[in-house]
Amino acid sequence: MMDNRRSFLKKLGLAGSLLSAPSLLKASPFAKKGNIDVSSITLRGRVHSKGKGIAGVAVTDGINIAQTDKNGEYELLSNATAQFVYISVPSGYAFPEEKGIAAFYKPISKAAVVKNDFALDKLEVDDRKHHFVVWADPQVKNKSDVEQLVKQSVPDLKELVKSLPAGTLIHGIGCGDLVWDELELFEDYKKAVALTGVPFYNLIGNHDMDLEARTDDLSAHTFKQQFGPTYYSFNRGDIHYVVLDDVFFLGASKNYIGYITENQLQWLEQDLALVKPGSMIVVNLHIPTYTGQGRRMKKKEDEPGGTVANRKQLYKMLAPFKAHIMSGHTHFNDNWEEGDIMEHNHGTVCGAWWTGPICGDGTPAGYGVYEVDGSDIKWYYKGTGMTKDKQLRIYEKGRVKEYPDEISANVWNWDNKWKVEWYEDGVLKGEMQRRVSFDPWAAELYLGPQLPVKRKFVEPNLTDHMFFAKPTGQATKITVKATDRFGNIYEETI
Repeated sequence: MMDNRRSFLKKLGLAGSLLSAPSLLKASPFAKKGNIDVSSITLRGRVHSKGKGIAGVAVTDGINIAQTDKNGEYELLSNATAQFVYISVPSGYAFPEEKGIAAFYKPISKAAVVKNDFALDKLEVDDRKHHFVVWADPQVKNKSDVEQLVKQSVPDLKELVKSLPAGTLIHGIGCGDLVWDELELFEDYKKAVALTGVPFYNLIGNHDMDLEARTDDLSAHTFKQQFGPTYYSFNRGDIHYVVLDDVFFLGASKNYIGYITENQLQWLEQDLALVKPGSMIVVNLHIPTYTGQGRRMKKKEDEPGGTVANRKQLYKMLAPFKAHIMSGHTHFNDNWEEGDIMEHNHGTVCGAWWTGPICGDGTPAGYGVYEVDGSDIKWYYKGTGMTKDKQLRIYEKGRVKEYPDEISANVWNWDNKWKVEWYEDGVLKGEMQRRVSFDPWAAELYLGPQLPVKRKFVEPNLTDHMFFAKPTGQATKITVKATDRFGNIYEETI
């Protein structure tokens, strides 16, 4: 048989190379020290509260998921490529934290069996009622930006907490771009969070990556040192929260796309399999899955780094549930809804990169506030330094140059269930007309190559939440009345 095989291979001209393969394999660089270690590791431990085991807690290495048994014990077969073992904190328990940063994970040491326990404190209040805030894009570049974060945003959140009933549960989502490429400022961001007194879960943005990394796999190295895994879940009350990393680094500085990797999606399949269909899911990611920006700019396709390329796969996985998606990245405020999915693309903590009081679409620098009661969620946008009742801004006639005879109003957290009406001298004139337009103040602050002085790249954004009306020449007072989907009424008068 060997002679026949040798004869056949000679005809193909391959006999020499294939028959000498064993010696080549011995010399292969892949056999040298430094190759990827995929040796098996067994993860073991216990999840408990004051020594009493907690059953049914999801424990993961980011690849597979196990649940704790009746004694709170878990065992999970892993391998040496895994970096963390972490839990999906169950409802009814306080979020473990370290100076305001969620601490739900343990680094995996190099050993055949790795043992890690997780201690949780049982809440003394019903967590089916709680609040959370979404801080999108704090994006500090230098100590001046940090100072604004500490002196403006931190006190504002502290005042919000103070305004809530005593004992109200509240947590934060740091929705990516925590810093602006200067990764040493992660420490300053963490100090700011600690000052708020609110525990924060954090996720990675395109400005939180190691830009010298050679692949996406390595781009989150520094972020992981500071905040742990880049995708995970947790629970509070009847809500299941999921955090994803949808920034895919293309191996060159500032070159990325919106994309959710297969590793995350297969992990998410396992995670959602443990959640009862029909439940409310809150998905948090940096790059929005979708916005109206491409349509507003009349582009046939979205910018690769502006939305998530494989978003429809995520939507399919969310189909058995009700879902709210929380995103940042764009520095404008944009809401869309289809079926049981709604996405909130938030205005930013930094406004237009700490250059002025508003984002490029006229939304105030600020953050989203969400009030949870069971599986019901209500929300509003909180402008920094503003009360919750400030939800719109009116501009006098002619401020928008394209419509010189019309007054305009920016209703920045508008969605399709809002109603925006106007009154002339106390008489209801009907609903205002919504148009795609620039916010005039944003245009005055940011439009053109010389504005703003601090960071000249900032430009205004077209938005869907500008409204227009044409008053008579005799009008002395114009009032705009905006009613949100929850029946809250907001009025402004000029």
